[in-house]
Amino acid sequence: MVGGNKGFVPAAVFSDETGNFLTNPQPVSGEVVGVSLRCGQNGVDKVCLVANGAEVPMAKQKSHGIFDFYHTRLTVDKVINYYFIIHSGVDKYFYNRAGAKGYLDGECNFIIVPDFDVPNWAQGAVMYQIFIDRFCNGDPSNDVMDDQYIYLGKPAKKMAWSDPVENVDICNFYGGDLAGIVSKMEYLAGLGVEAVYLTPLFASPSSHKYDISDYENIDPGFGDNKLLAELVAIAHNHGIKVILDGVFNHCGHLHTWLDKDGEFAGHFLWDGDKYQAWWGHHNHPKLNYEGSPGLYEYMLRIGEKWVLPPYNADGWRLDVAADLGQSKEFNHQFWRDFRRRVRDANPHALILAEHYGNPADWLGGDQWDAVMNYDGFMEPVSGFFTGMQKHSEKALPHLLGDGKAFADAVNRFASKMPHPARLAAMNQLSNHDHSRFLTRTNGRIGRLHTHGATAADEGTNLAIMLAAIAFQFTWQGCPTIYYGDEAGLGGWTDPDNRRPYPWGEENPVLMEFHKEAANVRKTSPALRHGSTIFLPTLQETLAFARFSHGQAIIAVFNVSATHKQLAIPAWRAGLPLDARLTRIMQTDSGNFTTNHVTYIMDEGLLFLTLPPFSSNLLKFC
Repeated sequence: MVGGNKGFVPAAVFSDETGNFLTNPQPVSGEVVGVSLRCGQNGVDKVCLVANGAEVPMAKQKSHGIFDFYHTRLTVDKVINYYFIIHSGVDKYFYNRAGAKGYLDGECNFIIVPDFDVPNWAQGAVMYQIFIDRFCNGDPSNDVMDDQYIYLGKPAKKMAWSDPVENVDICNFYGGDLAGIVSKMEYLAGLGVEAVYLTPLFASPSSHKYDISDYENIDPGFGDNKLLAELVAIAHNHGIKVILDGVFNHCGHLHTWLDKDGEFAGHFLWDGDKYQAWWGHHNHPKLNYEGSPGLYEYMLRIGEKWVLPPYNADGWRLDVAADLGQSKEFNHQFWRDFRRRVRDANPHALILAEHYGNPADWLGGDQWDAVMNYDGFMEPVSGFFTGMQKHSEKALPHLLGDGKAFADAVNRFASKMPHPARLAAMNQLSNHDHSRFLTRTNGRIGRLHTHGATAADEGTNLAIMLAAIAFQFTWQGCPTIYYGDEAGLGGWTDPDNRRPYPWGEENPVLMEFHKEAANVRKTSPALRHGSTIFLPTLQETLAFARFSHGQAIIAVFNVSATHKQLAIPAWRAGLPLDARLTRIMQTDSGNFTTNHVTYIMDEGLLFLTLPPFSSNLLKFC
């Protein structure tokens, strides 16, 4: 029981940067923003907010149920890093993302960034990544044929759609193209997709196209420029945005620029007759922006071109974005100019970067909008649900089912990103660079060349896959489906993670579950913009709540092989102590149900019995 004259209750304290506790989560410079903190009723003597080192007193604004709410106002004329100090009797507590403690964990403070304009459509959107050559062949007439050319010593090879992926895959072509994506637009809309991210589609000799030879034209194996414009228009008619992959750090070694004695030699870094290659990859010559103002301006123009009519793309995913340039200072300057030019061309364009590690230096409102959320989502989710590293190359048994380690990891990384960036972060279970999540559920270490493709599909745990999808679609950010995950594709890391989509052989449970999960997300505003709070549970389980304006979703997970009986302190989500909740979805044993079951909290506790390898979603409104 919380409240009354029970003294200070650390578990009752909560605040974040959502609209529940800030009057405007995306303020413009100079705006006055209200900031609130929730505490247990009658348990606090004094509360201060510490903003950039300066203490600001907070006044009790209201009481609601078992909580008191304290409030103050800040002028946001620069980036504000803040936390709270709470006095109760002779005790003093510090509160930030790490919780209310007797000491300050300075790595987990809250942050407000003025003028951070992340497009509304991208905040919490359901996204879908398409590796184009492997999604759908809609126009066989443009297929790359056997021996059409030789690249990196390998002749081009036309693959049948049912052929298994080979270990050396760079010149193997299955025929997926833009016409195939157009033909599946109804499918994507029916799946609940709101934005598609297309891996590179500009002219390139490889199947992956991260070695571009022409930034002005679509690869002829995919279609042409006119077809891309048509694809985007059709996607927009279905309510789907289109994000392109921008490979600007390097190009391909067959680009016409690459002539040491030619007009564009300054576009590259040379050591004698050799050019500098990105991470030693011969087919990825690194571009020399510092030494070539013409290249700098050209790439800014490319950034503009594809978000302007007639193409009207809705943004860029930036490949190895932190690697561009030869210094961090120059890198930041390029992305500032890139953002300005792209946003001037299309004010609603999203700029999302591939990045590992701390992205804070790029998320100041003047460069990137968000990142592919490896450190704050894919890696910790993989560890908690599967006990595996995201490449299936290392087992992490100490992380399997460790909810505290999981919460610590995601909270710490969340503190590196402003709230709007977290809402637009790309949350993937799998993608083109990492093993398929379904394969990770088998707990095996391996790659295609060590264990073969069949081993990637053996011993997988569909129940854990379903639970992880339930997590993905209820967590803050953009749940992003890697093509084929919804169909049950397995696969070790690159290249086995790039198998052709199994049209006609999809797993029906996974297909329907993705649709249901997307529908739950779209019909629950708290899942798009609400607060997120972890609720303590037993080892091998995890619980959190998303809540906003009288609605809450409680998500509970069991990654063990045994039943778990839980008493979850759901009152921490701001629910009445006797709240009535409806279970709207449960996954277990490789299946799911949406049959509704009613639960009534008892003195603030939600009592649940979870089956093995399961998830439960409960709704309060």
